[in-house]
Amino acid sequence: MGYRELADALRNRIQDGTYRAESTLPRQEDLARDFAVNINTVRQAVRLLEAEGLVTAVRRRGTVVRSRPRMKRLGVERYAKSKWKFGGLVAFAADREASGRPWAPSDQTNKTRLTAADAEVAEAFGLSEGDLVYERARLVKDAGTPTHALTSYYRPDDVANTPLVDPAPGPAGRGGGFAVLTVQGLEPDTIAETLHSRMPTPGEIEVLEIPPGEPVVVLHRSTFTASGRLVEFARGVHRASHFSWTYKFQIPD
Repeated sequence: MGYRELADALRNRIQDGTYRAESTLPRQEDLARDFAVNINTVRQAVRLLEAEGLVTAVRRRGTVVRSRPRMKRLGVERYAKSKWKFGGLVAFAADREASGRPWAPSDQTNKTRLTAADAEVAEAFGLSEGDLVYERARLVKDAGTPTHALTSYYRPDDVANTPLVDPAPGPAGRGGGFAVLTVQGLEPDTIAETLHSRMPTPGEIEVLEIPPGEPVVVLHRSTFTASGRLVEFARGVHRASHFSWTYKFQIPD
């Protein structure tokens, strides 16, 4: 048996629940004996499972099967006006509600600042690189574990002296940022989202507490008024193991 075949066998045991989430795999010496392979084969198989994000090495515990708590990340439904405009429910809280999980304002931290637009932000707004924009960076946690970071950018004249530039934890008031924009006469009407996956940067690994082998899903969101004016450009980084992305829509003609 080679290391790939051993990895297949161990992977099957993880998937069928023989090795449960948060349990520790048998010692590598025991795996070598049970599968009649040498210790180097076991080490290679375990490294492969680590790269797949199925297990992680924990000091003084051994090789631990990682839990994969998936939360619904809704599509168009998370932005429904019935939620934020009339119900006061912001998007990340709508995901929690759909997943049957509690949430609290303290689950989201905020950092706000007036900063120079980088090339991507400037292009989105039709500004010159270096022009000033407001940046609102959020870190969102679920039961104390970071799930994603989201940073939004706005034209200063649109959000100055509003709750969107308040660094207090939690959403920007009842209904969050979309409700604030609506009060400013900039009601969100259309959203465009682009997604791609990659491995995390060292900074993202630290902030989101990402274990080895786990990729991230990167989100770019552009929010427009009914007249087509861009009022928010956002970049999000999501831990891939924490979300299932769900989209429901009517098929266009």
